Amino acid sequence: MILTNHYCTMILLVLICLCIRSFSSLAADIISGNQTLSGNQTVVSSGGNFELGFFTPGASSKYYIGIWYKKVRNQTVVWVANRETPILDRNSAELKISDGNLVLLNVSQAMVWSTDLNSTSSNNSSVVAVLRDDGNLVLRDGSGSNSTSVQPLWESFDNPADTWLPGGRLAYDKRTGKKQLLTSWKNTEDPAPGLFSLELDPNGKQYIIRWNRSQQYWTSGAWDGHTFSLVPEMGLNHFYNFTYVDNENESYFTYSVYNPSITSRFVMDVSGQIKQLFWDNTDWNLIWSQPRQQCEVYAYCGAFGSCNQNSLPFCNCLPGFKHKSESDWVLKDYSGGCVREMKLKCENNGTSTSNGREDKFLMQPYTSLPLHSEAVAVGSIGECESSCLRNCSCTAYAYDENGCTLWNGELLKLQQLAQGYGNGRTIYIRLPASSSVFSGGKNNKGVVIGASFGSAVAVLAILAIVMAVMWRCRRKCVGSSNGLEGSLVAFGYKDLQNATKNFSDKLGGGGFGSIFRGTLPDSTGIAVKKLESISQGEKQFRTEVSTIGTIQHVNLVRLRGFCSEGNKKLLVYDYMENGSLDSHLFQANESKVLEWKTRYEIGLGIARGLSYLHEKCRDCIIHCDIKPENILLDAEFCPKVADFGLAKLVGRDFSRVLTTMRGTRGYLAPEWISGLAITAKADVYSYGMVLFELVSGRRNSEISEVGKVKYFPSLAARVMVDGGDMLDLLDPVLHSNADVEEVLKICKVACWCIQDDENVRPPMGQAVQILEGLMDVSMPSIPRSLQVFVESQEHINLFTDSSSASQSLQTKSNNSSTSSHSNFKTATSPTD
Repeated sequence: MILTNHYCTMILLVLICLCIRSFSSLAADIISGNQTLSGNQTVVSSGGNFELGFFTPGASSKYYIGIWYKKVRNQTVVWVANRETPILDRNSAELKISDGNLVLLNVSQAMVWSTDLNSTSSNNSSVVAVLRDDGNLVLRDGSGSNSTSVQPLWESFDNPADTWLPGGRLAYDKRTGKKQLLTSWKNTEDPAPGLFSLELDPNGKQYIIRWNRSQQYWTSGAWDGHTFSLVPEMGLNHFYNFTYVDNENESYFTYSVYNPSITSRFVMDVSGQIKQLFWDNTDWNLIWSQPRQQCEVYAYCGAFGSCNQNSLPFCNCLPGFKHKSESDWVLKDYSGGCVREMKLKCENNGTSTSNGREDKFLMQPYTSLPLHSEAVAVGSIGECESSCLRNCSCTAYAYDENGCTLWNGELLKLQQLAQGYGNGRTIYIRLPASSSVFSGGKNNKGVVIGASFGSAVAVLAILAIVMAVMWRCRRKCVGSSNGLEGSLVAFGYKDLQNATKNFSDKLGGGGFGSIFRGTLPDSTGIAVKKLESISQGEKQFRTEVSTIGTIQHVNLVRLRGFCSEGNKKLLVYDYMENGSLDSHLFQANESKVLEWKTRYEIGLGIARGLSYLHEKCRDCIIHCDIKPENILLDAEFCPKVADFGLAKLVGRDFSRVLTTMRGTRGYLAPEWISGLAITAKADVYSYGMVLFELVSGRRNSEISEVGKVKYFPSLAARVMVDGGDMLDLLDPVLHSNADVEEVLKICKVACWCIQDDENVRPPMGQAVQILEGLMDVSMPSIPRSLQVFVESQEHINLFTDSSSASQSLQTKSNNSSTSSHSNFKTATSPTD
């Protein structure tokens, strides 16, 4: 009997454990009337895409009810119920059905959040909450047999937080005038509604972003049925599809993703930008964001904060000011802005001054001036300053050819611009005369300062000697190591002469100059590029080089340093052990044969590097010279795009590029030749040409034994369209040893990239997604330039050197403009 009781006890304990386990992780996607969700319990959607439960953001100790991706490694919350009323103890809180509503109760059983339905159209006892596999939490009557067809009583898609999921909508209710808002979090650890919100403007069929629900600072532009006029990337049909619905009750946009296997979200970010992102199994990748520049976000840095697009963090306080809340700035919430370190003298006295001695002004040059100014008619800068001093609420003034401008109260939307920026102006910020920013301010402790002065001079003298010795030692090793932003080193010209053995080991050359191999004293291998025809001044050159030096990506060659001594301008890069891609593709060497898998990864890596330059840098960087010679391979054959950012240093001098870069003409997009403005799509065209060469293992354009031009892109396009054997296009040294689907995919992408119309070419981010297998790609149309080539092949003159090309361009320019454009494109596009 004792033994039997023992076994019964064990069985009972097992059953209790199983019940507890079931209770702690609800497997179903439904919360019914007799269930509660508490502690670490969760509800998972039927397909396992989303999960509902309590979460705590970051290092916060507060709990919220939210929905997040179940299959994404980094917890990413897409909806929050109690945004403004967090729970302190999730184990005592309950999410449950009560009186036909989904409610959240705290430890005192007080309701802190509810779906707030007053409808009596359904049986309260049968209401259930269902988490659907699209991320929509739905409250509905669960008594019907076909519950999926029951009209929802309430759904989270109609009450969004900061995230807009595929299938959701942002609507305007014409009956009530209510708008559904996408509202940012307050900061990265607080989901309370922040300052930035996205809403539909029904009158203009467009979306707008507002600051503090009032100030509009961005618009998508009107919807034309396919795209928004100011955001064409939102309407790209290769990735997702936007639809506009307008009826008597409401108007709204909704969108869907063509490939349901892609995890994508649209978020109103804490940065004040709307962002479209997708998950690539390792991290969230940005597809696009608006506004494109962080400093375009209204009052992003708060009162008396200055935004600088070329620095991290973007926000800093003006001199004489400090963060209003250090903890908020740590969490990247700059909205509180800055406050004065010292009060103005007139504020202390309670009256304004008239003699101008109590407060002073600090000059801030190269500034984009704040909003809400007041113009004053005066005749000089002195009168302008006096006008500001007479009013204690006046905090700044500006005086230039535009006249006198005053600002009262808080300064919002200040932006620090680079020197020489066209719209930069000088503003004078009001500070107390005793502020530490003024070196000559009044101080009644003159005796103490005088007593300390001698010691200070001695200390400074010793420091100067030590610095001089260190500087000389440093020059002995690597030259003058004056650091720029980041870890760039300013080398001396003689140091680089020694490192390269007087530039004797030339690795190659191009339109931007020649490059030489070198070795630093610590045996580090470097590649030194001597730039040609650099006309920029010293400060501007250093600014541009500093910007290039901050760009870091696994598929971009790292800039180590630079040299700038008079007209001698050099850049120092890491040395790449496996040289450039052309040496492996076009030179007969069995030891350098690239297997197909390596070629595919190289094509993908190039796309990732260009995508970073085009879409993820603060300013879009257009390379302008993508070709195998500018793709370097490290010891593991990881591709590195070289020479990025140099086009801005040299400028768009097409004639020089054409005449000095042999082999480049075959990679130039039609808009280069026709003289149109160059965009990132010019790099896309060049990338497509490189992809073709990865497949064939030879230059796209070759002369046959009988003197005819063989143009591989035309052949590849024809084989694709006719359904031929794609492996016939493969480099013969690979002996057809390749994945035919990958060969077809690369050729499709290449053909899309070289479309004549740049608007049809995909952005590099899409090329990455296709090659990664996250997107499908349809059969491209054959570009007209390829068709013309095939039709007119016997009439094409193949230029064998750059001078011939230039001469032809000059000759054809004498003809009519239409004829010249067409003939030149036909004659030069297929050639190297």
